[in-house]
Amino acid sequence: MKTGRPKQPLIVEPADREKLTLLARRPKTAQRVAVRSKIVLRAAEGLSNQEIARRLGVTGSTVGKWRKRYRLHGMKGLADDSRSGTPRSITDAQVEEAVTRTLESMPAAATQWSTRTLAKDVGLSQSAVVRIWRSFGLQPHRSETFKLSTDPWLVEKVRDIVGLYLNPPEHAIVLCVDEKSQVQALDRTQPILPLRPGLPEQRTNDYERHGTTSLFAALDIATGKVIGKCHRRHRHQEFLQFMRTVDAALPPDAGEIHLVLDNYGTHKTPSVVQWFARHPRYQLHFTPTSGSWVNQVERWFAGITEKRIRRGSFTSVSSLEKAIQDYLNHNNQHPKPFVWTADAELILGKIQRLCERISNSGH
Repeated sequence: MKTGRPKQPLIVEPADREKLTLLARRPKTAQRVAVRSKIVLRAAEGLSNQEIARRLGVTGSTVGKWRKRYRLHGMKGLADDSRSGTPRSITDAQVEEAVTRTLESMPAAATQWSTRTLAKDVGLSQSAVVRIWRSFGLQPHRSETFKLSTDPWLVEKVRDIVGLYLNPPEHAIVLCVDEKSQVQALDRTQPILPLRPGLPEQRTNDYERHGTTSLFAALDIATGKVIGKCHRRHRHQEFLQFMRTVDAALPPDAGEIHLVLDNYGTHKTPSVVQWFARHPRYQLHFTPTSGSWVNQVERWFAGITEKRIRRGSFTSVSSLEKAIQDYLNHNNQHPKPFVWTADAELILGKIQRLCERISNSGH
Protein backbone atom coordinates (compact mmCIF):
# COMPACT_ATOMS: atom_id res chain seq x y z
CA MET A 1 0.00 0.00 0.00
CA LYS A 2 1.31 3.45 -0.94
CA THR A 3 1.85 5.59 2.11
CA GLY A 4 3.61 8.59 0.58
CA ARG A 5 7.21 9.64 0.42
CA PRO A 6 9.03 8.89 3.68
CA LYS A 7 9.72 11.94 5.82
CA GLN A 8 12.52 12.60 8.21
CA PRO A 9 11.30 12.68 11.81
CA LEU A 10 10.50 16.21 12.93
CA ILE A 11 12.77 17.40 15.72
CA VAL A 12 10.67 18.52 18.70
CA GLU A 13 12.29 19.96 21.81
CA PRO A 14 11.31 18.27 25.11
CA ALA A 15 9.60 21.43 26.42
CA ASP A 16 7.56 21.70 23.21
CA ARG A 17 6.71 18.00 23.35
CA GLU A 18 5.29 18.44 26.83
CA LYS A 19 3.15 21.41 25.74
CA LEU A 20 1.95 19.63 22.60
CA THR A 21 1.00 16.52 24.56
CA LEU A 22 -0.98 18.64 27.03
CA LEU A 23 -2.78 20.49 24.22
CA ALA A 24 -3.59 17.24 22.43
CA ARG A 25 -5.10 15.61 25.52
CA ARG A 26 -6.73 18.46 27.42
CA PRO A 27 -10.54 18.33 26.98
CA LYS A 28 -10.91 22.13 26.80
CA THR A 29 -8.38 22.60 24.00
CA ALA A 30 -9.92 23.88 20.76
CA GLN A 31 -10.28 21.04 18.24
CA ARG A 32 -8.13 22.72 15.60
CA VAL A 33 -5.27 23.27 18.08
CA ALA A 34 -5.50 19.67 19.32
CA VAL A 35 -5.27 18.34 15.73
CA ARG A 36 -2.24 20.53 14.95
CA SER A 37 -0.53 19.30 18.13
CA LYS A 38 -1.19 15.67 17.20
CA ILE A 39 0.18 16.26 13.70
CA VAL A 40 3.48 17.55 15.07
CA LEU A 41 3.72 14.73 17.64
CA ARG A 42 3.09 12.04 14.99
CA ALA A 43 5.59 13.70 12.67
CA ALA A 44 8.15 13.58 15.48
CA GLU A 45 7.60 9.81 15.61
CA GLY A 46 8.67 9.54 11.96
CA LEU A 47 5.26 8.85 10.40
CA SER A 48 4.60 9.96 6.83
CA ASN A 49 2.16 12.72 5.99
CA GLN A 50 -0.35 10.29 4.47
CA GLU A 51 -0.23 7.98 7.49
CA ILE A 52 -0.76 10.90 9.86
CA ALA A 53 -3.62 12.14 7.67
CA ARG A 54 -5.26 8.70 7.72
CA ARG A 55 -5.01 8.39 11.50
CA LEU A 56 -6.32 11.88 12.21
CA GLY A 57 -8.93 12.06 9.46
CA VAL A 58 -7.44 15.10 7.69
CA THR A 59 -5.89 15.71 4.28
CA GLY A 60 -2.23 15.19 3.49
CA SER A 61 -1.85 18.84 2.55
CA THR A 62 -3.10 19.84 6.00
CA VAL A 63 -0.46 17.64 7.63
CA GLY A 64 2.22 19.09 5.37
CA LYS A 65 1.17 22.64 6.16
CA TRP A 66 1.42 22.33 9.94
CA ARG A 67 4.50 20.16 9.80
CA LYS A 68 6.25 22.88 7.79
CA ARG A 69 4.90 25.69 9.99
CA TYR A 70 6.31 24.04 13.12
CA ARG A 71 9.67 23.35 11.45
CA LEU A 72 10.02 27.01 10.45
CA HIS A 73 8.45 28.84 13.39
CA GLY A 74 8.17 26.41 16.29
CA MET A 75 5.15 26.64 18.60
CA LYS A 76 4.26 30.11 17.26
CA GLY A 77 3.74 28.55 13.84
CA LEU A 78 0.73 26.59 15.12
CA ALA A 79 -1.27 29.76 15.81
CA ASP A 80 -3.81 31.08 13.32
CA ASP A 81 -2.69 33.71 10.85
CA SER A 82 -3.89 37.25 11.36
CA ARG A 83 -7.23 37.71 9.64
CA SER A 84 -7.46 40.01 6.69
CA GLY A 85 -9.88 42.89 6.73
CA THR A 86 -10.18 46.59 7.29
CA PRO A 87 -7.38 47.83 9.57
CA ARG A 88 -8.24 49.46 12.88
CA SER A 89 -9.41 53.02 12.50
CA ILE A 90 -9.15 53.86 16.21
CA THR A 91 -5.70 53.96 17.74
CA ASP A 92 -4.74 52.94 21.26
CA ALA A 93 -4.04 56.60 22.02
CA GLN A 94 -7.61 57.54 21.10
CA VAL A 95 -9.02 54.77 23.30
CA GLU A 96 -6.82 55.91 26.18
CA GLU A 97 -7.95 59.52 25.72
CA ALA A 98 -11.64 58.53 25.74
CA VAL A 99 -11.24 56.47 28.91
CA THR A 100 -9.16 59.15 30.63
CA ARG A 101 -11.67 61.89 29.79
CA THR A 102 -14.51 59.76 31.11
CA LEU A 103 -12.77 59.04 34.39
CA GLU A 104 -10.94 62.27 35.12
CA SER A 105 -12.95 65.16 33.69
CA MET A 106 -16.43 66.64 33.43
CA PRO A 107 -18.13 68.10 30.36
CA ALA A 108 -19.04 71.78 30.27
CA ALA A 109 -22.28 72.59 32.13
CA ALA A 110 -22.99 68.94 33.00
CA THR A 111 -22.24 66.45 35.76
CA GLN A 112 -21.40 63.44 33.57
CA TRP A 113 -20.46 62.51 30.03
CA SER A 114 -22.91 61.10 27.51
CA THR A 115 -21.81 59.09 24.49
CA ARG A 116 -22.64 62.01 22.22
CA THR A 117 -20.82 64.69 24.20
CA LEU A 118 -17.70 62.57 24.68
CA ALA A 119 -17.68 61.51 21.01
CA LYS A 120 -17.77 65.16 19.96
CA ASP A 121 -15.06 66.09 22.45
CA VAL A 122 -12.55 63.39 21.47
CA GLY A 123 -13.41 63.25 17.75
CA LEU A 124 -14.83 59.71 17.63
CA SER A 125 -18.19 58.35 16.55
CA GLN A 126 -20.87 57.73 19.13
CA SER A 127 -20.83 54.00 18.41
CA ALA A 128 -17.06 53.93 19.03
CA VAL A 129 -17.55 55.54 22.46
CA VAL A 130 -20.28 53.00 23.24
CA ARG A 131 -17.89 50.14 22.42
CA ILE A 132 -15.08 51.67 24.48
CA TRP A 133 -17.30 52.22 27.51
CA ARG A 134 -18.66 48.69 27.25
CA SER A 135 -15.14 47.22 26.99
CA PHE A 136 -13.96 49.07 30.10
CA GLY A 137 -17.20 48.71 32.09
CA LEU A 138 -17.80 52.47 32.25
CA GLN A 139 -21.33 53.71 33.03
CA PRO A 140 -21.25 57.47 33.68
CA HIS A 141 -25.05 57.70 33.69
CA ARG A 142 -25.27 55.54 36.81
CA SER A 143 -24.79 56.77 40.36
CA GLU A 144 -25.16 55.09 43.75
CA THR A 145 -25.37 56.47 47.27
CA PHE A 146 -23.50 55.43 50.39
CA LYS A 147 -23.32 56.48 54.01
CA LEU A 148 -20.45 55.77 56.34
CA SER A 149 -21.12 54.94 59.95
CA THR A 150 -19.40 57.18 62.51
CA ASP A 151 -20.10 54.74 65.34
CA PRO A 152 -16.93 54.43 67.49
CA TRP A 153 -17.84 50.76 68.07
CA LEU A 154 -18.39 50.00 64.39
CA VAL A 155 -15.82 47.19 64.18
CA GLU A 156 -16.98 45.47 67.36
CA LYS A 157 -20.67 45.65 66.39
CA VAL A 158 -20.08 44.34 62.89
CA ARG A 159 -18.02 41.43 64.21
CA ASP A 160 -20.68 40.68 66.82
CA ILE A 161 -23.69 40.65 64.47
CA VAL A 162 -21.98 38.97 61.52
CA GLY A 163 -20.71 36.34 63.94
CA LEU A 164 -24.33 35.62 64.90
CA TYR A 165 -25.22 35.13 61.24
CA LEU A 166 -22.30 32.90 60.30
CA ASN A 167 -21.96 30.96 63.55
CA PRO A 168 -25.13 31.29 65.67
CA PRO A 169 -25.01 29.88 69.23
CA GLU A 170 -26.32 26.34 69.63
CA HIS A 171 -29.94 25.96 70.78
CA ALA A 172 -30.49 29.68 70.40
CA ILE A 173 -32.81 31.74 68.22
CA VAL A 174 -31.53 34.78 66.32
CA LEU A 175 -34.19 37.35 65.37
CA CYS A 176 -33.63 40.47 63.29
CA VAL A 177 -36.13 43.07 64.52
CA ASP A 178 -37.10 46.43 63.08
CA GLU A 179 -40.04 48.62 62.06
CA LYS A 180 -41.06 49.80 58.63
CA SER A 181 -42.74 53.01 59.68
CA GLN A 182 -45.17 55.31 57.90
CA VAL A 183 -46.24 52.85 55.21
CA GLN A 184 -48.77 54.83 53.18
CA ALA A 185 -52.12 53.53 51.94
CA LEU A 186 -52.12 55.10 48.48
CA ASP A 187 -55.04 54.81 46.08
CA ARG A 188 -54.62 55.78 42.42
CA THR A 189 -57.09 58.37 41.17
CA GLN A 190 -58.01 56.15 38.19
CA PRO A 191 -58.25 52.37 37.83
CA ILE A 192 -54.97 50.60 37.06
CA LEU A 193 -54.81 49.38 33.46
CA PRO A 194 -53.59 45.76 33.47
CA LEU A 195 -50.65 44.32 31.57
CA ARG A 196 -51.35 43.57 27.89
CA PRO A 197 -49.25 42.14 25.05
CA GLY A 198 -46.88 44.90 23.99
CA LEU A 199 -47.97 47.26 26.81
CA PRO A 200 -46.86 47.37 30.46
CA GLU A 201 -49.22 47.86 33.36
CA GLN A 202 -50.26 51.53 33.48
CA ARG A 203 -51.26 53.71 36.42
CA THR A 204 -51.83 57.38 37.09
CA ASN A 205 -48.95 59.31 38.62
CA ASP A 206 -51.25 61.00 41.14
CA TYR A 207 -52.91 59.33 44.09
CA GLU A 208 -55.02 59.84 47.18
CA ARG A 209 -53.62 59.29 50.67
CA HIS A 210 -55.70 57.25 53.10
CA GLY A 211 -53.41 57.16 56.13
CA THR A 212 -50.37 55.20 57.28
CA THR A 213 -49.43 52.14 59.28
CA SER A 214 -46.17 50.84 60.72
CA LEU A 215 -45.06 47.25 60.22
CA PHE A 216 -43.13 45.68 63.09
CA ALA A 217 -41.27 42.52 62.07
CA ALA A 218 -38.94 39.91 63.56
CA LEU A 219 -37.11 37.70 61.06
CA ASP A 220 -35.86 34.29 62.20
CA ILE A 221 -32.58 33.98 60.31
CA ALA A 222 -32.55 30.18 60.59
CA THR A 223 -35.98 29.52 59.06
CA GLY A 224 -36.88 32.69 57.16
CA LYS A 225 -40.19 32.94 59.03
CA VAL A 226 -41.33 36.37 60.16
CA ILE A 227 -43.39 37.45 63.15
CA GLY A 228 -45.13 40.61 62.02
CA LYS A 229 -47.70 43.04 63.34
CA CYS A 230 -49.08 46.36 62.10
CA HIS A 231 -49.67 49.29 64.45
CA ARG A 232 -51.10 52.68 63.60
CA ARG A 233 -48.48 54.48 65.66
CA HIS A 234 -44.75 54.05 66.09
CA ARG A 235 -43.81 54.60 69.73
CA HIS A 236 -42.16 52.60 72.47
CA GLN A 237 -45.62 51.48 73.59
CA GLU A 238 -46.22 49.80 70.22
CA PHE A 239 -42.73 48.30 70.31
CA LEU A 240 -43.48 46.75 73.70
CA GLN A 241 -46.77 45.37 72.39
CA PHE A 242 -44.89 43.83 69.49
CA MET A 243 -42.28 42.32 71.81
CA ARG A 244 -45.11 40.71 73.81
CA THR A 245 -46.39 39.28 70.52
CA VAL A 246 -42.94 37.92 69.74
CA ASP A 247 -42.57 36.47 73.23
CA ALA A 248 -45.92 34.70 72.98
CA ALA A 249 -45.06 33.27 69.55
CA LEU A 250 -41.77 31.74 70.69
CA PRO A 251 -41.58 28.41 72.55
CA PRO A 252 -41.48 29.04 76.33
CA ASP A 253 -38.66 26.53 76.68
CA ALA A 254 -36.55 28.11 73.95
CA GLY A 255 -32.98 28.88 74.92
CA GLU A 256 -31.32 32.23 74.48
CA ILE A 257 -32.97 34.62 72.03
CA HIS A 258 -30.61 37.04 70.32
CA LEU A 259 -32.23 40.20 68.95
CA VAL A 260 -30.53 42.33 66.29
CA LEU A 261 -31.88 45.90 66.66
CA ASP A 262 -31.04 49.36 65.41
CA ASN A 263 -30.46 52.40 67.62
CA TYR A 264 -33.93 53.93 67.28
CA GLY A 265 -35.04 55.68 70.47
CA THR A 266 -38.08 53.42 71.03
CA HIS A 267 -35.72 50.49 71.62
CA LYS A 268 -33.95 52.17 74.54
CA THR A 269 -36.63 53.91 76.63
CA PRO A 270 -36.72 53.09 80.38
CA SER A 271 -39.87 50.97 80.06
CA VAL A 272 -38.32 48.93 77.25
CA VAL A 273 -35.10 48.48 79.21
CA GLN A 274 -37.15 47.29 82.20
CA TRP A 275 -39.10 44.82 80.06
CA PHE A 276 -35.91 43.22 78.77
CA ALA A 277 -34.55 43.12 82.33
CA ARG A 278 -37.61 41.06 83.30
CA HIS A 279 -37.02 38.75 80.34
CA PRO A 280 -33.36 37.77 80.65
CA ARG A 281 -33.49 35.18 77.87
CA TYR A 282 -33.30 38.06 75.36
CA GLN A 283 -29.80 39.20 74.40
CA LEU A 284 -29.65 42.52 72.51
CA HIS A 285 -27.22 43.27 69.69
CA PHE A 286 -27.41 46.83 68.38
CA THR A 287 -26.35 47.64 64.82
CA PRO A 288 -23.82 50.43 64.25
CA THR A 289 -25.16 53.95 63.87
CA SER A 290 -26.17 54.40 60.20
CA GLY A 291 -25.53 50.68 59.77
CA SER A 292 -29.03 49.28 59.24
CA TRP A 293 -27.69 47.34 56.23
CA VAL A 294 -26.30 44.76 58.66
CA ASN A 295 -29.83 43.93 59.86
CA GLN A 296 -31.24 41.14 57.66
CA VAL A 297 -34.85 42.19 58.19
CA GLU A 298 -34.12 45.28 56.08
CA ARG A 299 -33.67 42.96 53.11
CA TRP A 300 -37.06 41.40 53.90
CA PHE A 301 -38.63 44.87 54.07
CA ALA A 302 -37.22 45.58 50.61
CA GLY A 303 -38.91 42.42 49.36
CA ILE A 304 -42.39 43.22 50.69
CA THR A 305 -42.08 46.78 49.38
CA GLU A 306 -41.16 45.62 45.90
CA LYS A 307 -43.57 42.69 45.66
CA ARG A 308 -46.67 43.89 47.51
CA ILE A 309 -46.72 47.56 48.56
CA ARG A 310 -45.15 49.80 45.92
CA ARG A 311 -47.43 48.85 43.04
CA GLY A 312 -50.50 48.26 45.16
CA SER A 313 -53.57 50.48 45.34
CA PHE A 314 -55.27 50.69 48.73
CA THR A 315 -58.54 52.43 49.53
CA SER A 316 -57.92 52.38 53.29
CA VAL A 317 -55.32 51.59 55.92
CA SER A 318 -57.25 48.41 56.70
CA SER A 319 -56.88 47.17 53.12
CA LEU A 320 -53.15 47.94 53.26
CA GLU A 321 -52.76 46.04 56.53
CA LYS A 322 -54.71 43.09 55.09
CA ALA A 323 -52.34 43.00 52.10
CA ILE A 324 -49.35 43.03 54.45
CA GLN A 325 -50.85 40.21 56.53
CA ASP A 326 -51.50 38.15 53.39
CA TYR A 327 -47.84 38.59 52.42
CA LEU A 328 -46.75 37.53 55.91
CA ASN A 329 -48.91 34.41 55.77
CA HIS A 330 -47.56 33.45 52.35
CA ASN A 331 -43.98 34.09 53.50
CA ASN A 332 -44.40 31.83 56.53
CA GLN A 333 -46.01 29.07 54.47
CA HIS A 334 -43.04 29.12 52.09
CA PRO A 335 -40.17 30.53 54.18
CA LYS A 336 -36.74 30.99 52.67
CA PRO A 337 -33.92 32.29 54.86
CA PHE A 338 -31.36 34.68 53.45
CA VAL A 339 -27.89 33.21 52.99
CA TRP A 340 -25.32 35.52 54.57
CA THR A 341 -21.89 34.83 53.07
CA ALA A 342 -19.74 37.90 53.82
CA ASP A 343 -17.63 37.59 56.96
CA ALA A 344 -16.65 40.54 59.13
CA GLU A 345 -13.17 40.83 57.64
CA LEU A 346 -14.59 41.15 54.11
CA ILE A 347 -17.11 43.82 55.17
CA LEU A 348 -14.61 45.83 57.19
CA GLY A 349 -12.07 45.58 54.37
CA LYS A 350 -14.58 47.14 51.95
CA ILE A 351 -15.30 49.92 54.44
CA GLN A 352 -11.57 50.57 54.84
CA ARG A 353 -11.03 50.76 51.08
CA LEU A 354 -13.99 53.16 50.75
CA CYS A 355 -12.54 55.38 53.48
CA GLU A 356 -9.17 55.39 51.70
CA ARG A 357 -10.84 56.39 48.41
CA ILE A 358 -12.65 59.24 50.16
CA SER A 359 -9.52 60.48 51.90
CA ASN A 360 -7.62 60.45 48.60
CA SER A 361 -10.36 61.97 46.47
CA GLY A 362 -9.11 65.53 46.87
CA HIS A 363 -12.42 66.84 48.25
